[in-house]
Amino acid sequence: MKKNNKIVAIVGPTGSGKTEWAKRLAKKFSGKIISADSRQIYKGMDIGTGKDKSFKQALIDVVEPTKKFTVYDYQQLTNKLINQYLTMKALPILCGGTGLYLYAVLYGYVIPSIKEESEKLRQKLEKLSSSELFERLKGLDPQAAQKIDPKNKRRLIRALEVVMLSGSQFSIQQKKLKPKFNALIIGVKTDRETLYSKIDARIEQMIKNGLVEEVRGLITKYRSDLPALNTIGYKEIIDYLRNKISLKDAIAKIKTNTHAYVRRQETWFRKNKDIKWVSRYEDAKKLVERFLKK
Repeated sequence: MKKNNKIVAIVGPTGSGKTEWAKRLAKKFSGKIISADSRQIYKGMDIGTGKDKSFKQALIDVVEPTKKFTVYDYQQLTNKLINQYLTMKALPILCGGTGLYLYAVLYGYVIPSIKEESEKLRQKLEKLSSSELFERLKGLDPQAAQKIDPKNKRRLIRALEVVMLSGSQFSIQQKKLKPKFNALIIGVKTDRETLYSKIDARIEQMIKNGLVEEVRGLITKYRSDLPALNTIGYKEIIDYLRNKISLKDAIAKIKTNTHAYVRRQETWFRKNKDIKWVSRYEDAKKLVERFLKK
């Protein structure tokens, strides 16, 4: 592997402080940040996804919420950006909590490109509930079903698309090639109770910053049943705007659902023995310094 193929990834659960670390590391090591967040790619979904627009980062605000954006799309765009940054002698820094996005790049997953022929199938699948999708996937590809959260409708649809259109199992196709890049993966280590407190405070701040107004604007412009809007922070506020629940209950649900999501993220990342877990920025900085000197 070439010496100049070095990249850094900052991973961890929602609210752990990844972005702040990435910003500081980019400043210290002449880095360029690439977001690895499956919701921040959508335009107009700013407050509910916690976008930080105080600095320049790639792969946020990429597509409208009505558009498809797959793991394959992310992998292709990110590989291209990394090569551009390496040519510029800048350090590419991936930062985010979407594990599959990160691993597709870091480990060179072979992910088939599913084009327009999937549109009709996707529309049919979107009419099914998450539990119906999960049962169908269990029948077609039990191994893939074990790895996917039964409530993650977008990933269930993606897996079913691949299985049903290609005729081969998603879990088998998600094989790895030799990684294109020499990566240092740093995990932000946090105490769960502290993390929950930070998340709850951040959700309260999102409400103050206008999350309800953001969601109201989105469902005025787009269909409220879009997969992009069937996500934490948006689906609960949509229920509030439809008078199904109170705002207080919507906020409580966002907190509970985010806590559950954090636990799933932690489980996902903890399985990866390549991640160097540190709790202080200074330790992360030292890891990068040693990595770049090698």
